Amino acid sequence: MKRLLTAAAAAIALVLTGCAGNEPDPVVTPSGGGLAYPVTVGTVTLAAQPSKIVSLSPTATEMLFAIGAGPQVTAVDDQSTFPADAPKTDLSGFKPNAEAIAAKDPDLVVVSGDADGIVAQLGKLSIPVFVSPAAADLDETYQGITDLGMLTGHRSEAGALTERMAADIDRIVKAVPARSTPLTYYYELGPDLYSATSKTFIGSVFGLFGMTNVADAADPDGKLGGYPQLSQESLVQSNPDTIFLADTRCCQQSAGTVKARAGWASVTAVAKGQIYPLDDDIASRWGPRTVDLVQVVADAVAKVPA
Repeated sequence: MKRLLTAAAAAIALVLTGCAGNEPDPVVTPSGGGLAYPVTVGTVTLAAQPSKIVSLSPTATEMLFAIGAGPQVTAVDDQSTFPADAPKTDLSGFKPNAEAIAAKDPDLVVVSGDADGIVAQLGKLSIPVFVSPAAADLDETYQGITDLGMLTGHRSEAGALTERMAADIDRIVKAVPARSTPLTYYYELGPDLYSATSKTFIGSVFGLFGMTNVADAADPDGKLGGYPQLSQESLVQSNPDTIFLADTRCCQQSAGTVKARAGWASVTAVAKGQIYPLDDDIASRWGPRTVDLVQVVADAVAKVPA
């Protein structure tokens, strides 16, 4: 799948959308049980259950369909590739166009960040916009699902989904034998060697297995938002036990292309064939399919000899 941004720009976008994660938890004030409205989540109040939702966030799209709000979604952005039957359009979440969005006549728009001041632009048109920011950890993922469940009238389905995700992840993690020495890993966002540190959502997933991230040294104070670009010299010197590739679709990277990189033959992960390709979409989102990512990491860890 063609990406609109390079790995470096994507990392910056994640940082920007993730900033909202530092805000206080949203205020949720339903008027009653069931599907009773009005409902307020954060700064958004809906007088009635939305029936024409526009999602400009691939992760929010996955969440909406997973909680049963799919029939209420009438348009999604050009990067929303899952589920396959989502009503994909040419709308952009990176460069949102207020006029194009308004033409869809939405009663709720969901975004992952306030790109180009789109919240205020649509606010002037009396179109409610809910910002569902990038999650920093699993708890924030569960909160995002809960918020969307409240707004769309699917509270019970959202609750069931978060409980199921938590249970599945707990089961997967517990099934992996503990190691006396933590495995080190390098997580690749692109062949230009941008990576994600332990302070990101991706880092929190690997942290479930007690793994050590070799990218942490490149952004120790978090000034790069957790998405530093590594030098080839420092990466080879850090000698990770495992390599995970989140650039298999965008950049056609594979175990073969990594092995062919000059100077990488001495890296333990390369020498021992411990290179694991990921689905770019699943690896870059923080929604329901995070369970699939956890399973892939678990399978990889289990394969590495203790």
